[in-house]
Amino acid sequence: MKTSRKKLTIAAPRGFCAGVDRAVRIVEVALEKFGAPVYVRHEIVHNKTVVDGLAAKGAIFVDELDDVPTDAPVVFSAHGVARAVVDEAERRNMIAVDATCPLVTKVHIETRRHADNHRHILLIGHAGHPEVEGTMGQVNPDEVTLIETVDDARHVTPPEGADLAFATQTTLSVDDTAEIISVLQFRFPDISGPRGEDICYATTNRQKAVKDIAGAVDLMLVIGAENSSNSKRLVEVAKLAGAKAAFLIADKDAIDWSLIDEADHIGLSAGASAPETLVEDVVAALRQRYQIDVSEHGKIRETVNFKLPAILAS
Repeated sequence: MKTSRKKLTIAAPRGFCAGVDRAVRIVEVALEKFGAPVYVRHEIVHNKTVVDGLAAKGAIFVDELDDVPTDAPVVFSAHGVARAVVDEAERRNMIAVDATCPLVTKVHIETRRHADNHRHILLIGHAGHPEVEGTMGQVNPDEVTLIETVDDARHVTPPEGADLAFATQTTLSVDDTAEIISVLQFRFPDISGPRGEDICYATTNRQKAVKDIAGAVDLMLVIGAENSSNSKRLVEVAKLAGAKAAFLIADKDAIDWSLIDEADHIGLSAGASAPETLVEDVVAALRQRYQIDVSEHGKIRETVNFKLPAILAS
């Protein structure tokens, strides 16, 4: 018998963004158009459930182009790739389908524009993340410097006399990035910035939704992968916004039930690469163990939709 009663507040918006939805659809349509197998360079998005589902349909995930037969189609992940990867695919006459999120492509274009205007770029992001590697790979290594923290911003030493510009990874903490940009603008008043916000609308919206409920909950659960930047940022945002505890979980099987037992009010969100089915699974698992009063909080409704690449047109 369920004797314990819990309150569950689900953040909105959450889960898939337009860029992730487009990337997944690109692999599905490529499989329909070209037949299996379709190769995908790196995880199409950072979520095991999504990757495993596409693999079951005939997608083969590889690390590099050398792992792809020349006559087979290859999809570039939503995180984007360096220009050298695109050039290599063209040199080998490969059937290449670019699933880079259009908002990441926007940052690539900005970065190349700054380099063309002889500006040294200070890129705000996390070392080793595929999106950062792809963006840094748009220009020569000596034309860009990575800034990961406020401390980096305070101490970075750009090339002497260089005009400067900054760009950012699209999935960062809005507040942390604003602080880093503030430091850079104070140190370098003439630094050029993006024409519009680099951090994507989905990251901003999901962080706001988590902030709005974090102060009221005992425990915030964020569904997402360990290598998902935007998901990990949601956990950080929840803690800073007042959640008594916040944890990243891959799915319902990763729930620490001892934490749920101690919480009266639970918050739930999902990173931009986590499908809604995982949210539904967590809610169902909670219902099996407790009496749950469920509500959704958040008024932002996302209507962004990105077209598929022309190469997939029938």
